[in-house]
Amino acid sequence: MAEDAKTLIELAVRRFLKEVPALEPIKLVVAVELRGRGDVQHFRLQMPEIAVTKGPAADARVRVDMRREFFNVMAKEAKIDDWVEAFSYGQAKATGPEQFLKLIVNVVERQQERQRARKAKQH
Repeated sequence: MAEDAKTLIELAVRRFLKEVPALEPIKLVVAVELRGRGDVQHFRLQMPEIAVTKGPAADARVRVDMRREFFNVMAKEAKIDDWVEAFSYGQAKATGPEQFLKLIVNVVERQQERQRARKAKQH
């Protein structure tokens, strides 16, 4: 049985923000487009309160686009490194003002560095 896309988007965002807490307070509206077999589902994600609604997001600053089946797996299992890889290799695409995208990338990279430093200290 296919899971509700709204629920999966909320799950994915909460899991991502748990790993990158510095992005929690960001005020942003994101348009999420999930492409499936011949159709595209549109969702509006509002942060920081993580409110997901079905339908186009005309006021979105950032757009995220990916295949639905790929997103289903990512929402349940992905860690920061998996998301970075997905965007790096084009399995997921984000568009929007360069300043927002750079901010998100910089915050994620810093979090990855902190995690690497913690792992190195533990060994």
